Amino acid sequence: MALPRPHRFDVYVAVAGLLGGLLLVGIGLGNRSREDPVTLFDGPWPILVPLTVMAGCELLRRAAPRTALMIATPAIAADVLTQGNLATVLMFTDIMYAAVLYGPLASARRIQWITGLLTVAGTLVPWVAWREPEALLIGVVIGVVAYGPAATGWIVRNHRDAAEAARLRAEQTALLAEMDRAQAVTSERSRMARELHDLVANHLSAIAIHSTAALSLDDPATSREALSVIRENSVAGLAEMRRLIGILRDAGAGTEPAAAPTLDGLDALADGARANGLDVRLDADPGAVPAPVELAAYRIVQESLTNALKHAAPGPVTVTLARRDGCLAVTVTSPFGDREGPRAPGSGAGLVGMRERAALLGGTFEAGLAHEPGSADGKIWAVRALLPLTEGDSA
Repeated sequence: MALPRPHRFDVYVAVAGLLGGLLLVGIGLGNRSREDPVTLFDGPWPILVPLTVMAGCELLRRAAPRTALMIATPAIAADVLTQGNLATVLMFTDIMYAAVLYGPLASARRIQWITGLLTVAGTLVPWVAWREPEALLIGVVIGVVAYGPAATGWIVRNHRDAAEAARLRAEQTALLAEMDRAQAVTSERSRMARELHDLVANHLSAIAIHSTAALSLDDPATSREALSVIRENSVAGLAEMRRLIGILRDAGAGTEPAAAPTLDGLDALADGARANGLDVRLDADPGAVPAPVELAAYRIVQESLTNALKHAAPGPVTVTLARRDGCLAVTVTSPFGDREGPRAPGSGAGLVGMRERAALLGGTFEAGLAHEPGSADGKIWAVRALLPLTEGDSA
């Protein structure tokens, strides 16, 4: 199996170690003298073998750290039997450090234990055998050459892993923040869409119906009356649009937004619907309710009247607001069937907005056909919403 390609930095380390070792051999500077009992192979040439092998292991210090350590260990043992070379020892400490830093986690832990035990054994066994203070230096040398680099690599590895974990947590936090921001933007866009639809749909529907009537009927009095209604709805719709634009502009300016509509304005809302031709019958006595519930109930009634103006058959439109089991019950019914005269087109966004308003408060919403005695064909279109009055009931 082909060995992995070494990193460029590892090549530089290997070349520098080899050249440094050759320089030490050239000037005759070794770790031990010829007369040392440990030196079995004296002279410069035996030093070159472990030096060259150790330089080759440096090429694998990052690409194959375990392989490099397994080859370097007998090489450093062979170096002990020669006069020795400081460059060979230094390269072995670097290989030991790299094996802990770049090798698998299990191998790094084993190397920690093995080098620690060797250091302890190298300290105690010679002391027990020879009873000489100089024997303790063997353990010191093993600790410096083996355990010291392994411990250093373990510390650096822990810091590196901690930094990587912190980076991943930061990326996850940034991703969650971006998801929250996108969700907040989507929610705000949905809220703005509901507000915009509820603000202008009623007025624009009335304008569409009356302008169609003015164009289809050749009656100056009817046309004048239709134009008067169109003007009133245009002015009211423009005012509502300006109010919404003002809220959007001042959202970050620290100014107080314009007051939201309340249930006290239902009478005016019903009067406006009557001016547009609806027979509205209002029965509302809900008492004091929370502001979010108040706004949602107002918008549901407003949109229901808009839908009645666009689609309902002639007949009474009934609006009822009452407390029921800790909830505010909103009911709007209108005749269902064919109607004479122009209709305004609908997109279904009004029903979606009403359902969203009820869901945001933890309530329920339903709209559809129902049967009621006395109505045209016995059919009515009923809008019913239950809005919890206590915060604990909301989702």
